[in-house]
Order: sequence, then C-alpha cells, then structure tokens
Amino acid sequence: MSIRATHEIHERRFGRNLGVGLALLAFVVIVFGLTVVKVTRGDFDAMMTTGEQN
Repeated sequence: MSIRATHEIHERRFGRNLGVGLALLAFVVIVFGLTVVKVTRGDFDAMMTTGEQN
C-alpha cells in the first residue's frame, strides 16, 4: 500500500480547524489573564466577603 497525497478538502478542513483552535486558545488565554489580574488585585476577596457582583 502506498501513501496517498492528502486531498484538497482535507487541507481546507485542517486550515479551518487550526483557525478555530487558535481562536479558542486566545479566548482561554484572555479569560485566564483576566482571572489572574482580578485575583492579584484583591477584587476576588472583596467580592467573596461582601457578596458583591460586578
């Protein structure tokens, strides 16, 4: 059995999947960064003790 070249549709699908994966990764990094900033500023402790939600 020989290895066949990838079909054009697989190349397009890979490109689309890569784009969606990078967008998802960017979203996770943004949410993680915002969480780290909120916790290090002390807003998280204030919110937990007073019950405030911003």
